Amino acid sequence: MSLRILVPVKRVIDAAVKPRVNKTNTGVETQGVKFSINPFCEIALEEAVKLKEGNKGLVESIHAVSIGPTKAQDILRIALAKGADTSTLVDIGKAEAPEPLAVAKLLQKVVEKENSNIILLGKQAIDNDSNQTGQILAGLLKWPQATNAAKVVVEGDKVTVTREVDGGEETISSKLPIVITTDLRLNEPRYASLPNIMKAKKKPLTAVKPADLGVDITNRLQTVSVNYPPTRKAGVVVGSTEELVEKLKANGSL
Repeated sequence: MSLRILVPVKRVIDAAVKPRVNKTNTGVETQGVKFSINPFCEIALEEAVKLKEGNKGLVESIHAVSIGPTKAQDILRIALAKGADTSTLVDIGKAEAPEPLAVAKLLQKVVEKENSNIILLGKQAIDNDSNQTGQILAGLLKWPQATNAAKVVVEGDKVTVTREVDGGEETISSKLPIVITTDLRLNEPRYASLPNIMKAKKKPLTAVKPADLGVDITNRLQTVSVNYPPTRKAGVVVGSTEELVEKLKANGSL
């Protein structure tokens, strides 16, 4: 059975950038900040490309999809340069980033349109750390799921996934279709070369609106405020165990 892989990729503030709270304390400052593909999404994309390269004839297509502003076309072009064949942008315009349930509903529509039979996506995005979309999507599709994948092996219509758990590893298997969320140790993503970036400009990129897919992306949660964590107090050097015990008693820790 050939694989039709769907890889969702999210546009997030670059992992090397230190986030700053905006002046109104309503969120993270996004003006003048570098954006990139979410690192976990890069890992999912790399795994899809590795499956295609390592198993001739196994992968029929890799379709990258991003849900975000018009500027998210940039990361889709990078995804195409790294090996995706086609792509879709669900353009939300200036709307707030949708919550995991709405994202999963949008992805469900794209899955149905692309007739995908395996979904590889990052286990979480580094901006909100929800770690929910993959699980919700599997529930909506009524597909089996394998989360936090550290190794993926495909043999015919059987998929075996090794995932790291407390104290060891767990290996699970399922027949297609399946939703797999990727962990950091699965692989090391490649860089997009300049020639491939140029070639990616000719690869298909389709743009749609959430309304075109019949999905309401209105958020159900409201952010009251965003603030920096409290500044940690400076530590104190003690000269002996006795002095340490006395100080712990003095501040109520003992």
